[in-house]
Amino acid sequence: MSDAAADAHAHADWVLIVRASRSLCREFSLVLEAAALPCELIDSGAQTELRTPASQAVLVRDELRRYAAERREGLHDHIEPEPLRAAALGAIAYVGVLLAVAYFNGIGLFGVDWLAAGANDAHASASAEWWRAITALTLHLGPLHLLGNLLFGAGAGMLCSRRLGSGIAWLSILAAGATANLVESSVAPLDYQAVGASTAVFAALGLLSGYAWRQRRGMRARWVQRGAPLLAGAALLAFLGAGNAHVDVLGHLLGFLSGVTLGSIYAHRGIPRSRRKFAHIAAAAAAALLVAVAWAFALHQAVPRR
Repeated sequence: MSDAAADAHAHADWVLIVRASRSLCREFSLVLEAAALPCELIDSGAQTELRTPASQAVLVRDELRRYAAERREGLHDHIEPEPLRAAALGAIAYVGVLLAVAYFNGIGLFGVDWLAAGANDAHASASAEWWRAITALTLHLGPLHLLGNLLFGAGAGMLCSRRLGSGIAWLSILAAGATANLVESSVAPLDYQAVGASTAVFAALGLLSGYAWRQRRGMRARWVQRGAPLLAGAALLAFLGAGNAHVDVLGHLLGFLSGVTLGSIYAHRGIPRSRRKFAHIAAAAAAALLVAVAWAFALHQAVPRR
């Protein structure tokens, strides 16, 4: 292989991170050099592109976002999000889990009433049945309930994945949704019972809102501009999260607040990260394992149908 061909092959898996003026790209490249992260600058017409190996992309984006947040000048708007293809993998897994649980519930797999075994309720808090906070996120009461959460959940999850990286995003959504369910079951009346992924969907919305809000806090702008992400998230919460008496408004609110809290922490302290994709692969595996273990506990405790 010639030197030119070898060089082209070595850069084949490099991805675009920033497209902006040469001075800004040079500034970003100095930040990455100080952090010992690889990058290259490529002139592209009137603008310059900053690229990095695909294996380092999540770490590089996080490093630049933290730098942009410290600069307080909205520089994060120049940083390219995760590619849609990578973000779609988690959404496909999410859809697969919800459809699988709906099917197993429909056929009463193992002779178990899956709704009774996995629903979140006040009894879960009193009996320390922690797994219900997770299993309830995968259960639905009918096709329309399921379809709405499939569509909105996949979309919100992909947006979070493009900002945080797929593995970290879905583990965070699961954690925030489960935390909201745990809190709700501890304060709800004894006859309370709820199922559905909507709590996690609003947790994803909160993650996005909290992350964007925390990045804008130091901007020299009017408070409305700085708080726009939270205002937009709250408006969507009010529009989509409230409804008739059967809608779990408290669960939606707690999910949103859990997501806002976690998203603002990520923006302030930095997203959990690794120089390789291992952190996101491990996070995705942890999310899948948590769901599997939660259902294992639920099915083990369930009373078979007669």
